[in-house]
Amino acid sequence: MRTCVAVVCLALVAACAPGDDSRRWLGEVLEQPSPGDPGSRYPHLATAPDGTLVMSWLQPRDDDSHELRFATWQGSAWSAASVVAGGKDWFVNWADFPSVVPGAGGLRIAHWLQQRPEHVYSYDVRVAVSRDAGQTWSPPLTPHDDGTPTEHGFVTLLAQEQGFLAVWLDGRHTAGGHDHGDGGAMTLRSVGIDARGRPVGAGDEIDARVCDCCQTDAATTGEGVVVVYRDRSPDEIRDVAVVRRTTSGWSEPQAVHADGWHMPACPVNGPAIDAQGSDVAVAWFTAPDRPRVRLAFSSDAGRSFSPPLEVAAGRVAGRVDVALLGDGRAAVSWLEETPAGAEIRVQPFTRSGVAGRAVSVARSSANRSSGFPQMIRAGDRLLFAWTDAAEPLRLRTATAELL
Repeated sequence: MRTCVAVVCLALVAACAPGDDSRRWLGEVLEQPSPGDPGSRYPHLATAPDGTLVMSWLQPRDDDSHELRFATWQGSAWSAASVVAGGKDWFVNWADFPSVVPGAGGLRIAHWLQQRPEHVYSYDVRVAVSRDAGQTWSPPLTPHDDGTPTEHGFVTLLAQEQGFLAVWLDGRHTAGGHDHGDGGAMTLRSVGIDARGRPVGAGDEIDARVCDCCQTDAATTGEGVVVVYRDRSPDEIRDVAVVRRTTSGWSEPQAVHADGWHMPACPVNGPAIDAQGSDVAVAWFTAPDRPRVRLAFSSDAGRSFSPPLEVAAGRVAGRVDVALLGDGRAAVSWLEETPAGAEIRVQPFTRSGVAGRAVSVARSSANRSSGFPQMIRAGDRLLFAWTDAAEPLRLRTATAELL
């Protein structure tokens, strides 16, 4: 039976932002039974072009190993959990978490991180593909071929017509240090993965200097793939950048907006993107003067972006997600600290500004153990997934009808 999430009644206690027109845009947020067992954590949500929606997460086991599990959304409930792979040598991190992404015709791709022996911050990306909706998986492979004992992670997987695209942060030039000041820079790289789980070509270096440990994200527009990530200038300006892949290759990186955030260390707070046709929305966290969550729209497949809208500012922890609603609105979710504790909040915007009140989805925590809340559109609903930071950790999910 569905129950109200514990911050309810949400429509009544919604936090209104300045200038909010207070229109109701989202129905009651209803918790859905989670397919995760006690200890489940760090969810990831992804949808295929045909609408198949998959949630994946990490599940600890009694022998100190971890499994990557996933379930499929069946319209009103989750399927039973399935296991992709497991191991004791995995690199497990609150911000750099694995994923399972659906493709066309029962294709699935999964990734996780495997630690190098005797190297705390050296680990490799491992990828496997299924052609039978996750019943069996190809032998795992590593999409990067450098062989260096350095960091490789913060992966985004995206379904393509003939397989998948993998994008990740690659530390092959960093000399293996977690603080990369003494070595080279972290880079952003990509490679295609075919339907049998094999790399297509040698891959590409997209950007030669990026922020070391912020999540990447990507979406497919009517003109090709758009990737967003946190860039890093030689002067330690860490603004969010975008690149586009078209028939002529990858574009030059450009800032979504020149926030001018001077930050001498990685904020571990990546951007989020969604796209429909030529419409693109990017949400991100920044703090050039104080913490802020911002949103920008593009109507030309990511070539250019409107001036950013202010989603929230002040006691915001970021950890954003974004979903286009198909009617000119984009919903942005973020984590915000309040006197009563942290909350996951969501609010709709158009290019003109606020399009409804901010709604509190659930109480949460700003601790690392709460991970990064996830949000995705599922037909006429928004679907949320997050890690409940109370002991034991537990994966929780909820839905709310779009009004």
